[in-house]
Amino acid sequence: MRPSLPFLAGAAGAAGAVLLLTSAVPAVADDEGFTIKDPRITESSGLAASRLHPGVYWTHNDSDDGAFLYAVDSRTGETVATITLTGVGRPRDVEAISIGPGNQLYVGDIGDNLGGSWDFVWIYRLPEPKQLKDRTIRATQYVVKYEDGPRDAEALMVHPKTGRVYIADKKEEGGSLYEGPAELSPSGTNVFKRVAAIDIQATDGAFSPDGAQLAVRAYFGGTAYAWNNGKIKEQGRLSVPSLGQGESLTYTTDGSELMFGNEGANSTVEPGGFPAASGGSNSASNDGGSAAGEAGESGDGSSVDYKLGALVLALGLTVVLGFKRLLRRG
Repeated sequence: MRPSLPFLAGAAGAAGAVLLLTSAVPAVADDEGFTIKDPRITESSGLAASRLHPGVYWTHNDSDDGAFLYAVDSRTGETVATITLTGVGRPRDVEAISIGPGNQLYVGDIGDNLGGSWDFVWIYRLPEPKQLKDRTIRATQYVVKYEDGPRDAEALMVHPKTGRVYIADKKEEGGSLYEGPAELSPSGTNVFKRVAAIDIQATDGAFSPDGAQLAVRAYFGGTAYAWNNGKIKEQGRLSVPSLGQGESLTYTTDGSELMFGNEGANSTVEPGGFPAASGGSNSASNDGGSAAGEAGESGDGSSVDYKLGALVLALGLTVVLGFKRLLRRG
């Protein structure tokens, strides 16, 4: 949880200035998130909130860990089921997971650490199991190519209403959003076509449960987009918690929260704020009006709100210390 600024009683002028600044800082949800305790999960790279099992999140390791999915209970941080996929080749670089209509899990073996040199990548689809226990499930494998050549990608999103699959590639200067066919074919090559520009280095993305909003994150920031039949319009910057190498993102099943994860042993998943959207999405963030260049000079989508929050906290502490010195002198 982000610490709140202390109320500075007796220092009316300074307190007024601090309170004025804090009005621009987005509120943070009460949900404190959880820690992934499974020692096997050291590179959690994707995240999806279970539709069938409240409080459970699906994740997986990055790279060539194998064809495994892990169901993690957010109340305990413990893995409650490990799924082994069959019917697929050995994964090369699994980077994302998403849930589509009919409680179908989509796994994106779409990473390319060689800088976009593989002619094709894969998507795996399987039903979300109704019972949480260690088991083997046969998945359907889809071959994917991009209309403009190979590329590295880490964000795969399935629209909750249409079931259409989208991929955002990963480029430092900002990448592109690619749209798959209306229905994926398991027997042919599925060509994904570029439909929009994404202004950050995407490491994951997710649709809101109502399909009205698309959230895309980078390592240290993110952007929310309004969704309209495949067209996107930027709404504002996401308030992303500071978690180190940020790799994953999902909405809670009711759409009231965005949950952000990171890589590493004992990695954490924490909530963050986002701009308002139609269909019941949380509005406890900024006003959604920032432009692409307003997220800081780093170009990675870092949130201005966190820089402002740090400044406010520093000012508040300065006022407190100064006030204490005055009391000592008196």
